[in-house]
Amino acid sequence: MKITSIEDLRKIKEEAQKRAFLREGKAEYKVTVHMGTCGIAAGARQVMAAILDEIAKRGLTNVLVTQAGCIGLCDREPLVSVEKGTERVIYGDLTPEKARQIVASHLVNGHIVGEWVIHTER
Repeated sequence: MKITSIEDLRKIKEEAQKRAFLREGKAEYKVTVHMGTCGIAAGARQVMAAILDEIAKRGLTNVLVTQAGCIGLCDREPLVSVEKGTERVIYGDLTPEKARQIVASHLVNGHIVGEWVIHTER
């Protein structure tokens, strides 16, 4: 699906909520797509769509997907944070393809994709 508007993102969110892939509450992983104007201009909408699609394809139910604004690293957008427990990994310079690989590696297999990490917190 080509993302061209906020309405397109709302439709993706509504569909994901119907399938319980985007939920409010506790989950093993929390994925935040940073959607400030800089992120959106760099492709964050497409990254969000790819993450939601990959989660849906894999039938993952242990992931909370949300969005947030800019975190001040505009030159590294699109940015995605992945949290598990007290660990937070921030990935940068993402594309939809990289986002799909993060789902497969990090969320499914627990392996951080080191080449795209720009910051970690423990």
